Amino acid sequence: MRSDVVVRAGWRQWTGLAVLALPAMLVMIDMSVLHLAIPRLSADLDPSASQLLWITDIYGFLIAGALIPMGALGDRVGRRRVLLIGAGTFGAASVLASYAPTAETLIVARALLGLAGAALGPSTLSLISVMFHDPRQRTTAITVWMASFMAGGAMGPLVGGVMLEYFWWGSVFLAAVPVMVLLVALGPVLLPEHRDPRPARLDLPSAAMSLMAVLAVVYGIKEVAKDGFAPVPAAAIVVGLAVGVLFVRRQRRLADPLLDLSLFSNRSFTVSLSTLTITVIFMLGTQFLMAQYMQMVLGLSPLTAGLWGLPLVVAGTVAIFVASALAGKIHRAYIFGTGLVVAAAGFAVLTQADASAGLPVVVTGSVLLFAGLMPVSGLGIDMIVSAAPLRQAGSAAAVGETTQELGGALGIALIGSLVNAVYHSRMTTVVPEHLPAAADTLPAALAAAQLLPERLGEELVTYARNAFADGLQLTAAIAIPVLLGLACLAVLLLRRVSQDADPPADEDQPVKTSSPQASP
Repeated sequence: MRSDVVVRAGWRQWTGLAVLALPAMLVMIDMSVLHLAIPRLSADLDPSASQLLWITDIYGFLIAGALIPMGALGDRVGRRRVLLIGAGTFGAASVLASYAPTAETLIVARALLGLAGAALGPSTLSLISVMFHDPRQRTTAITVWMASFMAGGAMGPLVGGVMLEYFWWGSVFLAAVPVMVLLVALGPVLLPEHRDPRPARLDLPSAAMSLMAVLAVVYGIKEVAKDGFAPVPAAAIVVGLAVGVLFVRRQRRLADPLLDLSLFSNRSFTVSLSTLTITVIFMLGTQFLMAQYMQMVLGLSPLTAGLWGLPLVVAGTVAIFVASALAGKIHRAYIFGTGLVVAAAGFAVLTQADASAGLPVVVTGSVLLFAGLMPVSGLGIDMIVSAAPLRQAGSAAAVGETTQELGGALGIALIGSLVNAVYHSRMTTVVPEHLPAAADTLPAALAAAQLLPERLGEELVTYARNAFADGLQLTAAIAIPVLLGLACLAVLLLRRVSQDADPPADEDQPVKTSSPQASP
């Protein structure tokens, strides 16, 4: 029997939330902080081209691939236990990466960081669903968690820039160590332990299939986004999808599946997951283009471009907290719809971002975009986790986070490919015959311009920047009807879904949990 009285979280739970938000922020910082250190790292360790690719990519690959197995593991053996093991591993791997004497050692350290990061994500999010029983408090807590992710993504380049200004390249990894030590020390005191009251055996073949499917698809998508279509990335995507199909079939046959597919029969879960996927595709794909536009079209330095990215973060953070506050008064279906309409307005502004538009158009459009899409992401994650029984919260959280990883990779690939196609079609008729690579990408054109006489070089740069801006404008124009249509669908499908429901009760046995009582 479940009590009708909802215990509200007290100071211990809110303090525990602060402890959970920090590692979430650091996972995102580690996603981007390495890129700034590549020049110094390369000079010191002298990695081969292949090794350098693995150093930069293996962290994100393993996070994406290991999220579902780690979420399921937390459900079975305890979310706090997996979180603390992940935190300890993340701290130790950060030290190893910081002082790595060889490229091979750094690759191993980055792989360990990826596995540890995958353990941190679902554990933090699923523990929030255990710590905050009141639906409105839970929404606020998940909002704080999402805001920490956003802040981490924005702070990565800034933290990395400051560390590299005063210290060696390995210092960019050490910022994580004191935070992970704090988490390991305070976690047992502030965080409850929670796991499935009837833990099933972890199906290792399913875990391996999940890892392989996501890794192959993410690898293929990212390679296509970087270098265009090629047989190997295409084969990786096909293999990943095939393994994914086999994974789904295996889950249907197992008595205790790694991922309970019945979650997808819940309308709140499925619609929120679908909306989140499309939202992330546009949000991260556009963010990727904005970074290139600011640096290669407007000519800003990486640090200046990073600073101009802060208004996006501030707008998204403010919007997600406002949406969280309104969620108790306005049905989330209408918040979803409004956010998607605001994002469409942001894309309408970006249709005016030509090569001479300057920062006001780009920043205004991006601010509207993030202000519209971040509330959709935050409330979507909340609905995904809340739709699952408490014993499956880790798996539900992992599905939501895996969707974000896949959506981000897909967004960069699809939007990047569209922009590149427009760029190539504009440039094929104007590039010099002896510099054909200039028609492929904007960086190649900027490099080729250095080899031409001054006047011809300036003309090539102008053509190239205008061609890239044309691609951005077309992408924005396509996004407008997609987001408006998605807004209508979200309102129609979600308006009859209860928004204040607790997570479904676990049957037969009480949830196995150990924690101090919440303050009244």
